[in-house]
Amino acid sequence: MPYIANRVNAGEEGVFCLLQDWMTQARKDGKEIINLGVGSPNRRPADPILRELLETATEDKSYEYPFIDPQLPEAIAGWYKDRFGVSLEPKNQVLPLWGSQEGFAHFPLVAMERGDLCILPDPGYPIYHYMPNMVDGCSWHLPLEEKRGFMPDFSLVPEDVAQRARFMVLNYPNNPLGVGATLETLEEAVKFCKKHDIWLIYDNAYCELAFDGFRPPSVLEVEGAMDVAVEVNSFSKTFNMAGMRIGFVVGNERFIKALGRLKGNIDYGLFMPVQKAAIRALTHPERDGIIAVTRQMYQERRDAFIEAAAQKGWKVTPPMGSMFIWAKVPECDDDMAFVEFCIKEAGVVVTPGRAFGEKGRGYVRIALVRETETLAEAATRIAEALERWACSRA
Repeated sequence: MPYIANRVNAGEEGVFCLLQDWMTQARKDGKEIINLGVGSPNRRPADPILRELLETATEDKSYEYPFIDPQLPEAIAGWYKDRFGVSLEPKNQVLPLWGSQEGFAHFPLVAMERGDLCILPDPGYPIYHYMPNMVDGCSWHLPLEEKRGFMPDFSLVPEDVAQRARFMVLNYPNNPLGVGATLETLEEAVKFCKKHDIWLIYDNAYCELAFDGFRPPSVLEVEGAMDVAVEVNSFSKTFNMAGMRIGFVVGNERFIKALGRLKGNIDYGLFMPVQKAAIRALTHPERDGIIAVTRQMYQERRDAFIEAAAQKGWKVTPPMGSMFIWAKVPECDDDMAFVEFCIKEAGVVVTPGRAFGEKGRGYVRIALVRETETLAEAATRIAEALERWACSRA
């Protein structure tokens, strides 16, 4: 029988298959399911963005092979200057991606050889943990623990790991943790990576979904960061463009050029209507207002869930940013059992923390991807079922 590579079997498919099985059975049992397990926005882009997409889609030339429109890197660089005060050279320090996840899948091909090591956050978004599999490499997991506010402690990295590592990944505002990092934390990260001569890959996809006045920084604001850092960002959450699959990476010129050369042998750019929509998103006169509306929407959703839970006696820590709530499993540390209980007893799907790494065990991630009334209903259902949950663990 022809061979299939072992790397195909890596990842967390088993967890999500279980969730699907439980949902199917719950529906058969008559449960109306509220799915808060997948972080996919449920709103369309703002009208100016959507109009640009639709108008460009009617042009014959949009169906030719689409190389990158120079206006797109220029628009990205312009936004970074406005938002973070960071100056970028569009031709050499900006590269559009087929969504940020595509970038993370290709980064190891740029920065690692077979058997090399990288440092990954635990908990962390699943694609991070898959990255070393792309080159048959390995990883060391940097624990993000509640007692430290889920901030990294670089002193925990063994010296031999630091010496071997090719890159380190960090992500704030964090998926799944919902916490944000200060510029001081990012300064520590840059200092660590410069000391050990490794790349810092910073995922800033949720920089515009931050609450209560918090304004997340860019790692590129740190002095000297451009020597070792690249930052990944996305249109998916900021502009409700997840289905269009467009993101970008900015930062160190050497890294960006290497990735561009790699991608030049893999793809032909992005569908032109999507590029034009992205350009419109970043250059529209009402850009900041469009972003503010989305930010406010997620803050209202967060508040609706937390307030409904509190009214029923379930205390949930509010996230500083992202579109997720990270909640500790009550009464025990079995996150899979709690997720099964939520689906079967409350009809609400949440994601088990173990899907994000070993340090995620005992927690669940709740995606704020429904309207406020539905989220309040979901919180109420879970909270009302918790008494039965406590009894079942006694």
